[in-house]
Amino acid sequence: MSGEAGMSECPVGRQQVDLSASSLADPIIQAQPRDFFWTMRQQDPVHYDEKLGMWLVSRYEDIVELLRDPDTFSDKAGYEAQYASGHFDEFKSILEKEGGGFFPDAIKSDPPYHTRIRGLLDNAFSAHRVKTLEPGITKVIVELIEKIADKAAKGEVVDGVKEFAIPLTIAVICEQMGIDQYNGENISRWSMAVTAQIGRMQDREQMLENAREICELQNFIIEQMKDREANPKEDMISDLVHAELDNGEKLSFEEAVSLVRALIIAGNDTTATAIGNLMYILATMPDIAEQLYDNVEDNRFMNRFVEELLRFAPPVRGLAKMTTRETELGGQKLPEGAHMLVLYASGNDDEARFECPREFNLDRKNVMSHVAFGVGIHRCIGAQLARMEIKVAAKELIKRIKNIRLAEPDAEIHYQRSVAVHAIENLPLLMERR
Repeated sequence: MSGEAGMSECPVGRQQVDLSASSLADPIIQAQPRDFFWTMRQQDPVHYDEKLGMWLVSRYEDIVELLRDPDTFSDKAGYEAQYASGHFDEFKSILEKEGGGFFPDAIKSDPPYHTRIRGLLDNAFSAHRVKTLEPGITKVIVELIEKIADKAAKGEVVDGVKEFAIPLTIAVICEQMGIDQYNGENISRWSMAVTAQIGRMQDREQMLENAREICELQNFIIEQMKDREANPKEDMISDLVHAELDNGEKLSFEEAVSLVRALIIAGNDTTATAIGNLMYILATMPDIAEQLYDNVEDNRFMNRFVEELLRFAPPVRGLAKMTTRETELGGQKLPEGAHMLVLYASGNDDEARFECPREFNLDRKNVMSHVAFGVGIHRCIGAQLARMEIKVAAKELIKRIKNIRLAEPDAEIHYQRSVAVHAIENLPLLMERR
């Protein structure tokens, strides 16, 4: 196997867990999953989790093999089986009655349909377009940093997630979508409601509450789309409403709603998680924060910092797939219809690929081979935008703020209940203005 793997002793140890008595459904394991992942990679790399009813894929090489075979491992079937799990029919009925309709996620489809949809969206996230967004995004980020720096100067506690990461990413995606008037708290709630559908942790009561939130989101999107139909603007909603596919056909109303919804949610939720992770690392690894400050104007260093951050603390824990035929992966025979959870976070932590993976190593030779954004045809479409947001946030933060530290014990930090994301719910911090 390629990589920089070595058998040298790493300073961060591992502790074996009993796989037969453990599950990713356990909130303790969700919050601190590293030993669970490590045990799977050593003992049972494609492991059936009884409580989840899913096969967990934990090794880097198996993850890459799976992601490069979309014919055998269906994104569409895996996603649909995960969505609103256990409550799907009732959830769908609520959206049809109160949310303008149930709109399957076009971006979570399989080829050849996915190929047409993906080609259309790739243009919206081209490197050139992302570069043109950077000055506006920098302005948003600096304004938010100045607000938290003012609080910090008074000795007040700052929530790195709720006061920085979430409002930052919501402001950026709303600007790109052309949503001038928005309520950030609404969008944050809607994002959590959508993410909960693939998090596999909600009960019926939570599903009903989340369904109402998604109805609000969809009604908001439909109102925005109707406005763009009549009054096109230079924004992404207008692009999607008036877009034509390669064959000259327009997107259907249902497809356009699903894509606008996906971009609003994915554009802020996972990037907010990544920036929350950035704040946590700056607060708990002061040596890394100092390296960052010393090299803040070194573009190559900053790029490597972002990649190692994404490897070390990927915002997406795992996403679902489903086998379309009987197959074998990692020595495990799988039947047709096996529901899989691809653990990107475990792949990024695989010592067979990354030497001493629990070290935050800015000199790591193969850092670009992480799987935080996935691999293959379903690789994250907004990867370049996310990288740029994280990089600008890190750069502008470290230039203005120092001595970032947790305002409460590490053990008090809470994470969202989800198998899909590893997101800090709130991050109380103390800091000083430079």
